[in-house]
Amino acid sequence: MSATDTADTNSKGAPAPDDPRKPDGPTDLKKRSWTYVLKKTAREFSADQCTDIAASLTYYAVLALFPALIAIFSLLGVFGQGQAATDAILGIVDDVAPGGTADVVRGPIEQFASSPAAGFALIAGLIVAVWSASGYVTAFSRAMNRIYEIQEGRPFWKLKPVQLLVTLVSLVLIVIAALILVISGPVADAVGSALGIGETATTVWSIAKWPVLALVVVLILAILYYATPNAKQPEFRWMSMGALLAIVVLVIATVAFGFYVANFSNYDKTYGSLAGVVIFLLWLWIVNNAILFGAEFDAELERGRQLQAGIAAEEDIQLPPRDTRKSDKAAAKEEEDVAEGRRIREGR
Repeated sequence: MSATDTADTNSKGAPAPDDPRKPDGPTDLKKRSWTYVLKKTAREFSADQCTDIAASLTYYAVLALFPALIAIFSLLGVFGQGQAATDAILGIVDDVAPGGTADVVRGPIEQFASSPAAGFALIAGLIVAVWSASGYVTAFSRAMNRIYEIQEGRPFWKLKPVQLLVTLVSLVLIVIAALILVISGPVADAVGSALGIGETATTVWSIAKWPVLALVVVLILAILYYATPNAKQPEFRWMSMGALLAIVVLVIATVAFGFYVANFSNYDKTYGSLAGVVIFLLWLWIVNNAILFGAEFDAELERGRQLQAGIAAEEDIQLPPRDTRKSDKAAAKEEEDVAEGRRIREGR
């Protein structure tokens, strides 16, 4: 039996996710527990080979990117804000991502924004786009199961609707954020003009939009962390500690990578016209590393809560599985294969 199988077997007898013995929140953890959590986060990030998983997620992110853009701009088109949202999104990409990234996505974004669709075509295209974009969430589910040391036990008919719902909710949140940026800018200008503080209002909004975007990203990550693994999670928290840490790591890593690209790299000489694509892919890889680091932190924070409560979680995180039907069938088939192999070896 593999280590993963053992962890899955142990988790079936795990205490309830909200076991009253556990500390209520991070502030209730002792200093010794916090030190353990931080050390384990770094070690498990390496042991789970998260940099390799991030590369896999980058691949699925690229496959999901353009279907996701189709879905986002289809929804924005319903509100008549397609072109304005395009300008706002490209402006944010210019501000946030390293040099060359905006040039890679500019063409597809402008093409999607200028492609009108209505009625059945809009609905059908949106459904196909959401299904295609859910490939990233599917890959992320596998990564989360690895982080929580549990096998996937949910059958396809139960798992896929969850992944589609997570994808759709994430896309809707992105659309809401885009609409806020598009609509609130002119509103800030109008209010500023009415009060005679036009430039001040614009300056305030240019600063305030970043916390709005950060809140949306934190919420999306909290949903991903909560809904995708097969482990039953404690009560959902809108502000996941791991999501907040992921944002901090991402901001620092993005600034450092942008500084490196601007001052020390030779991507233009090495890759020529493909430099922007390479920079974009590297940045996506950094993004996924930050997201996985936040997920590891949440998992180890749960382990720390369990250990402080006296639950034996030093080897495996003790959370019950959401479902075991798929993993039970896989285990039964594995036993059949082992038995058949033994009969072949013994000449029976």
